[in-house]
Amino acid sequence: MAKAELKTKHQTEIEDSSSLKGTLASVFILGLFIIVSWVSVYYLFVDRF
Repeated sequence: MAKAELKTKHQTEIEDSSSLKGTLASVFILGLFIIVSWVSVYYLFVDRF
C-alpha cells in the first residue's frame, strides 16, 4: 500500500487588511450623521405642533 504524502509545499497567503483601515470610524461617523439628522427632523416636526 502506498504511503500518503504528508509534506506539501503549499504556503497559505496572509490577507492584507490595510484596505479596511478607517472603515469602522467611517461607519460610526456615517451612523452618527444619520442619527443626528433623524433626531433634528423629529424635533422640527414636534416643535411645529
